[in-house]
Amino acid sequence: MTRVTEIPAAERATTTTTGRPAHTGVQALPPRRIRIIGVPLDLGAARRGVDMGPSAVRVAGLEARLEALGHVVRDGGNIGVAIAETKPEGQESARYLKEITETCTQAAHAVLRSLEEGMTPVVLGGDHSVAAGTVSGVAEYYRRENKKIGLIWIDAHSDINTPETSPSGNVHGMPLAALLGLGPAPLANILGFSPKVAPENTVLIGVRDIDATEKENIRRAGITEVYTMRDIDERGMRTVMEEALRAAGRGTAGYHVSLDMDWIDPEDAPGVGTPVRGGATYREAHLAMEIIADHGRMLSFEIVEVNPVIDERNRTADLAVELISSAFGKKIL
Repeated sequence: MTRVTEIPAAERATTTTTGRPAHTGVQALPPRRIRIIGVPLDLGAARRGVDMGPSAVRVAGLEARLEALGHVVRDGGNIGVAIAETKPEGQESARYLKEITETCTQAAHAVLRSLEEGMTPVVLGGDHSVAAGTVSGVAEYYRRENKKIGLIWIDAHSDINTPETSPSGNVHGMPLAALLGLGPAPLANILGFSPKVAPENTVLIGVRDIDATEKENIRRAGITEVYTMRDIDERGMRTVMEEALRAAGRGTAGYHVSLDMDWIDPEDAPGVGTPVRGGATYREAHLAMEIIADHGRMLSFEIVEVNPVIDERNRTADLAVELISSAFGKKIL
């Protein structure tokens, strides 16, 4: 696997006579070998349709856009997912948990194999439940090297409910709890170990819709780096991202980026699983991805909750491709 290290600030940008950073336009990341992995999972959400998200993102030209940046891209196809109508829901507190765990376990193995083969995984969801599998695969790869990983969770929601605290029983609201070892147990123990990430290296960015029970779970898990939309409004995206990346990268091999498209305001991303007003703007979202690319320590990437059923002419999938491109080095100049 290509090893990437943090690029010194002096190399990332210089200062113009106006005092603003002048970016050189040079791609921050070296060319990578990328494997696209689709996980068309929609069992974790109440609203259907995100199972078509991977196809929509592919149709929007993801592979060609990444290749234009100099990366070598291979599409690994889709992970098999059970059809909701053919399976019992299971317990109301965590519907389809068995089937979701099976899919996430497959996804974890696919991510692990990609890293073993020196490829950077780019996972396309599906609902955010897929992160329980994606992050498990990344964490296992680096665990074998006695290293930790960080987690950048960019989402309107904190997704840290458990079956005991969830008001809906929708598992796409539980993957972060699973990754931090709070449960549910089947998701938490994928690949046989838990937790997958340490709370001090877990960062939430852009949250604005948190259940009352989740607030307690955040405290119980020990997460201290939580940046709400108010933080972004008051302090600016650059300050928030720089602090977030430092926390996720402290003492780790690098970090996984998990981007839920509902983080972006519905004005710019209408086709998402759970839209919430007041999200990041188009430019704020790009800036966040560009800063991630500048730092050069991203280990893997996933984008979830694109729902073509409620989208407008594939706008949200088009934006998803643009943001992935920015995270992998695309610059304005």
